[in-house]
Amino acid sequence: KKSEVSEVTAKADIKPKSMHRAKIWSDDVENLYRFQQAGYRDEVEYKQVKQVDVVECWPETGYIKKLQRRDNTFYYYNKQRECEDKDVPKVKVYVY
Repeated sequence: KKSEVSEVTAKADIKPKSMHRAKIWSDDVENLYRFQQAGYRDEVEYKQVKQVDVVECWPETGYIKKLQRRDNTFYYYNKQRECEDKDVPKVKVYVY
């Protein structure tokens, strides 16, 4: 049985190769916006830090429903779009 520490460090090695800013809104940009509001790069980093396999999403839209911040408080999100057009260029899109 592998130790938990070695599993964590194996997962923690995933680093993005590059980053660019979002130009137009999409479902992916919406979810990245939600991760970044909660203090994470994206789903990869969230799963590494929080050690979860599944992120809770709205079944109707597929958008993220709730995220736990690093200080263990929760962010809850609406079913509909929250990332406004003026916020789209703030969203960082990471490439692995």
